[in-house]
Amino acid sequence: MTLQPKRTKFRKCQKGSLAGMSKGGDFVSFGELGKQVLDQWWITAQQIEAARVAINRYFSRRGKVWIRIFPAKPITKKPAETRMGKGKGAVDHWVAPVKPGRVLFEVSNVPKEIAQNALRRAAAKLGLKTRFVERVEQV
Repeated sequence: MTLQPKRTKFRKCQKGSLAGMSKGGDFVSFGELGKQVLDQWWITAQQIEAARVAINRYFSRRGKVWIRIFPAKPITKKPAETRMGKGKGAVDHWVAPVKPGRVLFEVSNVPKEIAQNALRRAAAKLGLKTRFVERVEQV
């Protein structure tokens, strides 16, 4: 089961820009510990699912996990050995564009050391630079 939107306004979209820092979702708001991204790139639905499975397997039915990103951007691809022109290709897969500062995953109800190990395994599936962040109470 891959993550993708149930419906979208448009079937295909343009590349867009990844310049700048994340506009929102840059602090831990649901769990106690999180994984924050330091690079900008597209994270595919398959990468998100692989990271989720890695966290849940390491927890072995303990704790709670929040996924703070969703792949809502369609990426198109033309078939191999196709000549130029003839329009844009069909939708190949879905990605979540992330900018520096965005919190990807949050966990709670597990010891800190176990949570860090699980998030480290999840980060290995993504191919981006990340760091651990803890929840800071807003005053």
